[in-house]
Amino acid sequence: MPWDVIKLNDGTSIPSVAFGTWTLGGGAQATDYVEQAISVGFSHIDTAQAYQNEAEAGKAIRESGLAREDIYITTKFSGRDGLDIETSIHNSLKFLGVDYVDLYLIHHPRLAQPDIPTAWAKMEKLKKEGLVKSIGVSNFGVSELQTLLASANIKPAANQILFHPYVHARQLPIVEFGKAHGIVSEAYSVLIPLTHQPGGPVDKPVNAIANRLNSKPEQVLLAWAKSKGVVVVTSSTKKERLEGYLAAGDLELTTADIAAIDAAGALGSRRQKVRDFVNGVATGALVFAALFGVCSYFDIDLF
Repeated sequence: MPWDVIKLNDGTSIPSVAFGTWTLGGGAQATDYVEQAISVGFSHIDTAQAYQNEAEAGKAIRESGLAREDIYITTKFSGRDGLDIETSIHNSLKFLGVDYVDLYLIHHPRLAQPDIPTAWAKMEKLKKEGLVKSIGVSNFGVSELQTLLASANIKPAANQILFHPYVHARQLPIVEFGKAHGIVSEAYSVLIPLTHQPGGPVDKPVNAIANRLNSKPEQVLLAWAKSKGVVVVTSSTKKERLEGYLAAGDLELTTADIAAIDAAGALGSRRQKVRDFVNGVATGALVFAALFGVCSYFDIDLF
């Protein structure tokens, strides 16, 4: 495998690239796509209670013929149907058809009810019972991590967050805080600049690097994320793209390459903030104009 494993703070190791099932939906096609990912070399499958395809992922894992210890399974407590953490993990294990999951995450801080310390104590209990090998969180910011660590007996092993060049500056403090406390960051939606925000500043350096390395832009972005020391969670329904994602682990980006992508991401972030501000001002002006018109019609003094 071109991607290394990363040591977690509890002594276990996690494959540094994962196939995510977030966008797959349910049904037979989800099973087919997970089977395809495993067949090309993915050994880490990332799913969640909220994705409603744990059973499909579990079926694909069983049909792969791999021994349980040869596949790394991440799933998440998403608070679905109002179920608590204890009930949810047992349901997830049943759907997946396994005795334990390798990594279990609280999907979002707001799901840590009634509060973060209480919810985390429940996660610690699952680990002690052997239902999960490692425990972690998702979408936690620095303040939520601080609250968790203040009461934790077991540190979270990982924190899965949105991570791509246009949010890099915003998310970097979370990654750095994690590093300082032995919490590995996992990155989802790394390819957003190409798939959902094409035409932005990141395109230029990424395309130039791709041309120089005879690779594809998506491979460059994945290699950029890898350079940040994060676990990458990605997905595709196309076999050739998945093969390319795995091959991206072999790309050697220079310090200048990484800096160029960082700078382009920061520029794109600033432009987005300006657009949001302008749009907000324009919307406010329209609302005021409408209100002024109504008041004028009814001869109401606004000032």
